[in-house]
Amino acid sequence: MINIIWFFILSFGICFGVLGGRGEEISKAIILSSDSTVKLVISLAGIMCLWCGVMKIAERSGLMGRIAKIMKPILKILFKKAARDEKSIGAIVMNLTANMMGLSNAATPFGIKAMEELKRLNERKDEASDDMSLFLVLNAACIQFVPTTVISIRAAVGSKNPAETIVPGIIATSVAAIVGIICCKVMEKYF
Repeated sequence: MINIIWFFILSFGICFGVLGGRGEEISKAIILSSDSTVKLVISLAGIMCLWCGVMKIAERSGLMGRIAKIMKPILKILFKKAARDEKSIGAIVMNLTANMMGLSNAATPFGIKAMEELKRLNERKDEASDDMSLFLVLNAACIQFVPTTVISIRAAVGSKNPAETIVPGIIATSVAAIVGIICCKVMEKYF
C-alpha cells in the first residue's frame, strides 16, 4: 500500500512540475539526488563493513559472551517460561546483545530464532504470549551502547563528531527499555 501512495505522490509532483514549466529543474533534481544517494550508500557500505568487523572481533574475543553472561540472570527474572528453556533464553540473549552493539542486521536471525523458540513454548498458538510481547518490546527498545548505524550515517554525511550521539543514545534507549518493561509487566497483570 505504501508503494502505491509513494507512486502517486511522485507521479503527481512530476506531472504538476512539468505542466508548470519546471521540467528542467525536476530533471536536474532527480539526477543530483540519485548521484548523492549512490555516494551515501557506497560510503555507508564501507563504514558498516568496518563496524561489522569490529563487532566480529568483539564476538570472537569473548566480549559478546561476557555481556550475555551478565544479561542472562536479568532476563531469567523478566521472562517467565523462556527462563526455563535454554534454547529460547540463549536466542533472546544473542539478539539483545547484537542489538546493544548496534548490529541490527546480525540481530535479526537471532530475533527470528528467539521468536520461534518462544512460539514453541506458547500454549495458545493463536495469540502472543507475555514472553513474546516482552521480547518484541525489548527488541524494539533495546539499550544501544554503540549505535553503529547512526554513527555510520553521521560519518557518511560529513559530521565532525559522528559518535557524539552515544551518551544521549544510551540514555534514551535505557529509558525506552525500562518504560517498555514496566508497561509489559503492568499489562500482564490485567490482560
